[in-house]
Amino acid sequence: GIFSPTISLSVLQTVPRKNVTCHRDGMEVEFSRELGNYSWHVCVVDVSGEEIVSCDHTVDYERLTLRVLFANCTSLQHGQHQLWLRLMVNDTMGEEKNVTYSTHCDSVHADKVVTPVFAGATNCTKDFMQGSPALQVAATPMSWNLSVDDGTRIHQLSLGQAMQQGYNFLVDGHNLIFQVAFAATGVVSYKHNDKVLYTVALKLMYGPPEHRLTVKSRMLCAPGPAICNATHMTVAIPDFPGILMDVDVENKTIPMDQLHENGITLDTQRGVRLHISRRVLKSRSCSGLQYYMSPLKLAFHFHGETVAMVMHPECPCEQHTPIAAVCTQDGYMDFEILAESTTPLLDLDTLRLRDPVCRPAYKSPLNDRVRFHVPLNGCGTRHWFDGEQIHYENEVRALWTDLPLGRISRDSELRLTVKCSFSNGDASLTIKVDNLSPPPSSVNQGSLSLVLLSYPEDSYRQPYREDQYPIVRYLRQPIFLEVQVLNRNDPNLHLVLDDCWATASRDPRSLPQWNIVVDGCEYDLDSYRTVFHPVGRGVSYANYRQRLEVKTFAFVSGDKALPGLVYFHCSVLICHRFHPDSPLCIPRCPRPSRSKRAVNPAVASLQGPVLLVPEEWSAARGTEPVWC
Repeated sequence: GIFSPTISLSVLQTVPRKNVTCHRDGMEVEFSRELGNYSWHVCVVDVSGEEIVSCDHTVDYERLTLRVLFANCTSLQHGQHQLWLRLMVNDTMGEEKNVTYSTHCDSVHADKVVTPVFAGATNCTKDFMQGSPALQVAATPMSWNLSVDDGTRIHQLSLGQAMQQGYNFLVDGHNLIFQVAFAATGVVSYKHNDKVLYTVALKLMYGPPEHRLTVKSRMLCAPGPAICNATHMTVAIPDFPGILMDVDVENKTIPMDQLHENGITLDTQRGVRLHISRRVLKSRSCSGLQYYMSPLKLAFHFHGETVAMVMHPECPCEQHTPIAAVCTQDGYMDFEILAESTTPLLDLDTLRLRDPVCRPAYKSPLNDRVRFHVPLNGCGTRHWFDGEQIHYENEVRALWTDLPLGRISRDSELRLTVKCSFSNGDASLTIKVDNLSPPPSSVNQGSLSLVLLSYPEDSYRQPYREDQYPIVRYLRQPIFLEVQVLNRNDPNLHLVLDDCWATASRDPRSLPQWNIVVDGCEYDLDSYRTVFHPVGRGVSYANYRQRLEVKTFAFVSGDKALPGLVYFHCSVLICHRFHPDSPLCIPRCPRPSRSKRAVNPAVASLQGPVLLVPEEWSAARGTEPVWC
């Protein structure tokens, strides 16, 4: 420091060079923090000790600095601007002590003197505070010195020492960036409950006093996190000796008297608390949805200067509830997407499902909402079983309307899950399945290979794939089945249906069962008879195929619905056209009685189950199917 109560009054003291900063038009002298314990006054004098009344000087009693202009305050001698000043201090005994000090700045290098650069707003992160002054650095960072004022003492550190004590200095091109850890030397903290505010006053210096390059920064950082509920985000800053002056949101200043109408409520009872409405927050995709505000700049009047910090508050990622969708009884998932589902608005023209070929079925004239009608067995829809429910799920992807061109980031795309399910509570069938793998698509007996297939329509053009099961059918909708023999090409052999039946589990032998074909004929106890469809001549190996149409049904037992997954099975015979070895090889319906088998039939099961969705249940007795 430049003052000590024990200094003799008769000696002219020299100001230490580290306490002097030379500018283009004047100089700044920094006094010791020790002066804060006394009552003091300073004035500029000439070489004889007389006060220079015409000197335009400024004293900052809070920062303990004196700033003077060369004009009218200094004497130019030998190419140097000489300054004399008198410091008057009242000590603890009430006695006044006067000390005269001298210092100088080199006028020869006045053109090279650089005005101190202030680093500006602090970029506040959850791990450190960062400053980046508008300064191009030609020197290597290690040639700088650091001065840190913690309010009680000044820490003088070389760059090497500073980097060992929580400071990091980077040069990006020619731009200087410095980062300060919250536990670094000289950092002061203010705490209330679990909220903390960190602050540090530092000065970076390079070069001799006459043309020293100086960077000053008083940094603030409240790393959070934000407090969030269903309606607001709250940014809390503990009480400290600072007064909030300005609030900037996305580089736009909001006047303090207009905060409320911009969705922000200010509470200064215990520090500073900003309650920010969700309607002014942005949202981005995570594993759900995350609300955030970026950037939020708060400026405070603190220690006689304006100090600002830029924050990036965010709410925790919400495991977002999937978009409500309806599983329709005809095998589709219906849902609606609104452009205002997020902030900023979604660009509905960019909406796509897992299968990007699938497009919305309807778009409003104002382009503010779209409606999807998605097949449960298409467009990338997936399904899984959970206890007594079957769930269907797809994913909607979209871009925001204000996404800058050429921007690539993790936040550039929103992803939302769309989900519906069948359950007893929504007039759908409660189901229960075990986690066994589905039955094989074909059954081999010796060299005979069979397959039972299902088709979406009676044209029998393209069967359902294995990954499209379970097939969803509304009661009374038809199911188109086809039995095929594989790897046979003898024109004298042909496929004959023996029996076809349905079960409530994957095991063809399980109970209950309901017959749909008996001895190759319709089941005569069924009010909705099975329909046989001829195989066209254009189909290869038509003699090895049988086609039938079944109306969907559901099992009940007493007044309780049995599981809604229904499995279909068929047994068949291979007959010789000219040498039939079974009465079943000769088509005749109805048959007078159950014929005795000459050979054992082969059995094929459908690749997967059919999910039957009823409108309502009848309290039928027994294990007969309910037909609607």
